This record gives sequence, structure tokens and C-alpha cells, in this order.
Amino acid sequence: MLILQMSGNKLVVLHKHFTNCEGKHERWRNALTQAADLCGEDLKNADNGHEAKCIKKILGEVNKQLYRKYQLDIEHLVGITSRLNDVVRMIDILGMGGIGKATLAKTIYNKFERIFEGRSFLADVREVFANHRSNGLVGLQEQLLNDILKSKGIEVGSVDEGVDMIRRRLCCKRALVIIDDADDLEQLKAIARARDWFGPGSRIVITTRNKHLLEQVRVDSTYMAQEMDEEEALELFSRHAFESGYPNQEYLDLSKRVIRYCQGLPLALRVVGSFLIKRSIAEWESHLEKLQRNSDGDIQKILRISFDRLPDLTTRKIFLDISCFFIGMDGDCVTQILDGCGFSATIGISVLIERCLVTVSERKELMMHDLLRDMGKEIIFENAHGHPEKFSRLWKREDVTYVMTDESVSTFQIQF
Repeated sequence: MLILQMSGNKLVVLHKHFTNCEGKHERWRNALTQAADLCGEDLKNADNGHEAKCIKKILGEVNKQLYRKYQLDIEHLVGITSRLNDVVRMIDILGMGGIGKATLAKTIYNKFERIFEGRSFLADVREVFANHRSNGLVGLQEQLLNDILKSKGIEVGSVDEGVDMIRRRLCCKRALVIIDDADDLEQLKAIARARDWFGPGSRIVITTRNKHLLEQVRVDSTYMAQEMDEEEALELFSRHAFESGYPNQEYLDLSKRVIRYCQGLPLALRVVGSFLIKRSIAEWESHLEKLQRNSDGDIQKILRISFDRLPDLTTRKIFLDISCFFIGMDGDCVTQILDGCGFSATIGISVLIERCLVTVSERKELMMHDLLRDMGKEIIFENAHGHPEKFSRLWKREDVTYVMTDESVSTFQIQF
């Protein structure tokens, strides 16, 4: 219970009467008697009897009291940082686009948010930042503050002001913060630069496609999001294609073909399943044939983000080379080949691995998800407008034969 008293132009918050009073009736009775004798402000005399304005005024005074620039005096912070890391933990969910990172983060939020004093889910941070830059960061800071402090009126004037407000006002709050789809250090510095911005027991969960970002902020643990196994994939697909946990019997074989195409990628399973719902077997067959030739556009849009965000043209070229020629080859051998072409492949391949576009098998072979491979080839196809003689890379036997034997194609047209 909270009692407020206006004294002059000051608001006195009287709550200490009720500290540790549970089960002690006499102390409760005395506290209530004292509260009844307090002189409060009559609503009729405040703001012409306007109740909403009076409440807003009270909340404003409380807000000012909470925002006092006061910190306890502590000397010689020896060994404190390592101990603070034990109580405020930063956890990462890493994986390629469409693997289900955001879904996992939402599940964590729904399951555990009740045990935290404050909680906030900051969705699509990368997109917000890309569209609005600093204004987007200010908006995210405002959302974080309002969510955790359970308010609606907190406004931030600048990123630096937001940093100061977060650090001062959330440092005693045990909070659950989800930062979804971060891809830039500037984003994290504005929202969760240090663990001491939040109270003991807080959990900061970051989802990203960029492993190097996590090394910069030094997260405590990383969970590598995994592709679905066949049973999980079939159930997820069926939820979207049949609105049940298992496919109709006459569609079972077709459903398994879809599962093989999607390679355990939740995004692909949802997109294809939603498209095929309530369609005939003939339409399923037709769509599957189309997918074998060209990947679904909605899936490619999500996957393409990772390619477009690569830091330079050379790294993009290395990705395209691997998608066309080097999947399953020894990594050291591929590095030597690409270095011979002047590509600085050691750092380039490292970046692709950090961005979850390429993986390395136990036998040190470069591997890539089938849909990422298809995306790379589709990029080459689009850039050449479908004309093989303009392809930057030729990987199909028939295209190579056509370019090398067709007399209408002069050698200078071939763009390598």
C-alpha cells in the first residue's frame, strides 16, 4: 500500500509504516491511524477538480524522486566486475536467417517473464536501426524504459540521454530483456552496453546472425540454433499446411518431399506450408517442381538479408564461389584457390562462418545450407537477367556447353 502526502510543493511518499507489518495487527492499526491524520491535498482544490491532471501531477513528482542522480559511495572496485557477471548474464542465440531464433526468444520471454521485476522484448532491432538510425535507437531506448518501468510517458531526447537514463533507472531492476535480430555493435551499446545497467539476476538475451558481434560484447554463453529434425519439421509443416500435427495420408509422400527441400529450416516450412494449405495434389506437384527450379521468393528475401549485409564485395564474391563450386571441399584447399585469385580468402571465409552463411564439418569441409546455396545461384541468375553468357559463374554442364559452342556468343561477352 502506498500513501502520498503533499507538503507545500513536495510530495511525501509514506510507505515505511507498512514495512514488515504482515501479521502485526497493532502496528497496522497505528499506521492507518497516522495515515488518517495526514493532511493531503483536496482534489477539489487541485487543478480545478480535474482528477486525471492531479494523478499526472502526482506521478510526475514520484518520477522525479525515482530519477535522483544519487549513487552509493563505493571505493576500490576490486574483483566486482567478475562477480557482477555471475548475476547479470548475457546470452546469445546465434544462427542463419529463418532458423527460428526469434521464435525461441519469444518462447523464453513467455515462459520466464513472470519471474522478473521488469521485462522488454525489442523486436527487429536490425530493421529499426536500418530504417531510422539514431532515431530508431532512441525509440528502442524509450520502449525499454517504458516496458521495464511499466510506464507510457518516458521520453528520450538523444541516444546519449537514453544511455544515461537506462544506466541510472534500471540498475536496480531484475529484468528480462530480449534484443531480437541485432547486427551492429552500436545497437547494443545504446541498449545494453554493460551488465551493471541492470539489476542482479537480470538476463539479456540477444538473437543475431553475426558471431563476431557477440565476441565484441563478450556474452556469457551462446546457443547455436539448430535445424529441425525430420519429425519436428513434419509437425511444423503440417501445422501450416493441414492445421494439424500430421499430414493427411494422401499427402504424406508429398509432405516428405517438401521436408527434404526445406532441410529443417523453420522459415521455409512455414512459408511453403502456408502456401499449400487447401490446395489439390496436382497443385502441390506443380509447386514442388517450381521450387526445384527456383526457390520461394519469400524465403529468399529473408535469406538475402545476410548476403546484402556482408561487409564488402570481395566477401560476397567468395560466398558466390562457394555456393557454386566449393561446397564439400576441404577448407584449406578452397582458401588456396581463392587466394590465388586475389580474394584474401582466410578473412573472407572467416566472416562467412561468423555470419552463419558457411559452416565447417568435422572433416574441415566447407558446407552450406541448400537454400543458401540456391540463393547464391539465384543472385547470379538475376544479375545476368537469365542469360548464361552473362553469368559471372557457370556451374551447370548445359550452360557451359551453350556458352562455349554457340557461335552467337563471343568470348568477350562472358563475364567472369
